[in-house]
Amino acid sequence: MSDRWYSKAVVYCLDIDSFADSDGDGCGDIRGLIGRLDYLARLGITCLWLNPIHPSPGRDDGYDVSDFYNVDPRFGSLGDFAELLHQAANRGIKVIIDLVVNHTSDQHPWFQSARSSPDSPYRDWYVWSESAPADRNQGMVFPGEQAETWTYDRKAKLWYYHRFYDFQPDLNFKNPQVREEVKKICAFWLQLGVAGFRMDAVPFIIEETEPGNPKSPMDFAFLSDLRQHVQWRRGDAVLLAEANVEPENLIPFFGDDGGSSNRIHMLFDFMLNAKLVLALARQDPESIIDALRDSPKLPDGGQWATFLRNHDEIDLSRLTADQRREVFEQFGPDESMQLYGRGIRRRLAPMLGNDRRRVELAYSLQFSLRGTPVLRYGEEIGMGDDLALDGRNAIRTPMQWSLQPNGGFSTADPKDLVRPVISGGEFGFEKVNVTLQRHDSSSLLSWFERMTRTLREAPEIGGGTCDHVDVTVPPGVLVHRADADTGTMLFVHNLGTEDAIVDLSSLAAEADFPNDVLADQEYPEPGELDKIKVGGYGYRWIRMRRTA
Repeated sequence: MSDRWYSKAVVYCLDIDSFADSDGDGCGDIRGLIGRLDYLARLGITCLWLNPIHPSPGRDDGYDVSDFYNVDPRFGSLGDFAELLHQAANRGIKVIIDLVVNHTSDQHPWFQSARSSPDSPYRDWYVWSESAPADRNQGMVFPGEQAETWTYDRKAKLWYYHRFYDFQPDLNFKNPQVREEVKKICAFWLQLGVAGFRMDAVPFIIEETEPGNPKSPMDFAFLSDLRQHVQWRRGDAVLLAEANVEPENLIPFFGDDGGSSNRIHMLFDFMLNAKLVLALARQDPESIIDALRDSPKLPDGGQWATFLRNHDEIDLSRLTADQRREVFEQFGPDESMQLYGRGIRRRLAPMLGNDRRRVELAYSLQFSLRGTPVLRYGEEIGMGDDLALDGRNAIRTPMQWSLQPNGGFSTADPKDLVRPVISGGEFGFEKVNVTLQRHDSSSLLSWFERMTRTLREAPEIGGGTCDHVDVTVPPGVLVHRADADTGTMLFVHNLGTEDAIVDLSSLAAEADFPNDVLADQEYPEPGELDKIKVGGYGYRWIRMRRTA
């Protein structure tokens, strides 16, 4: 792949503990993941994103890190991880890992030292206040689960800052030593062979917290410094960041005022994600058109990462209260399906009523819109959720591989599993698993394999432009196009239930023997583009021309 390999990648996100258990202890591990790399290669995955791999007390699914320079012993050793990188590379798969450095666990030796004495070399590695800050009840990331963002530590006799839970004290990025340590962490894992990092909560990394000031300044220069450091260590390394901020505030995360793309390579497109879910709820593409129109123009080299389901809840905070209400009514009507008052904690298949047509439509939309697609493990077989589990764990159930006990995830006693395997009902492993779908050419898994292969043959999608085609269409229909030096692709999606016919003859002059390369069913050849039929919940990817 090219220097900007990430623009043509298909990213697959997984928790090691939930994917494959090789030793029967009930927890997924690196050796188990290595044994499933051929599955990922066949699926068309080119980049593997691993959720936190570091040692942790495990109070926040590994995001409370206690050692940034090692692998959680539940998963294996550093030697196992090095073997994973080697075996993945043999299959053309790059590996990126979570970089969770806005905070540490309160059990991290740095924090234990910092709180022990004012003379500790780590005291200034964290954010402290001598008195209770006036903004201590503002800015919680998990409203309803957090009461404040400042907690009094009796040993230090000071208040410490935590954007997340009170057992995750924030690091002080005003301190040059903290910044240098983060660069050392990155260098360590790059030297081992990772291809980059998914950076958690980036706005909080560059926030220069001032006690009592809920709008503390941000120092974007650190992102430029980190990008330079990372790319000196590995030229093709990528930084994929989470920054769920207003669209007008996104560009500084990509680059400086001079228009250079010298900071983050890729950002998750939270606005497009929320608008796409809204469009599915309404069966109306207008909100997608709005998102495409209102998104800022990225500097050269900047890239969006698209997603439908990620490792967290579906975050609807970028929608209005009325829009959120509409989505909740359609996809999360019970409070047990909602989280933090802003999101949905369900997987896509149950959200869409396990309607295969709608699931295909949703992922066809995601994979054909601008940017690099990110796929959550299990979505390719239509896994369900377990709402009996707390919070975000509802979508973190073990991967369902086969009809064997525990869905083939582990040979352990069910009571010893890291989380229960979904069993029984329409989403139980008895009905939804890789083995059954592998033997069915019409399965969702087989469809995903076809789609990713088609995506690899359409570099215009990830590396080209993405524009709404403004023509008169029946209700519920979206037409968009992707253009690049390699050619042009045209996409027609019908979010409604009724069949539709679209007149796209105004584009006929640009076409060179147009043909369907992916569709929900067999359609007549596009011909002069004057009668493009698309079924209810249908889609068509049409190759208009190829120049390279």
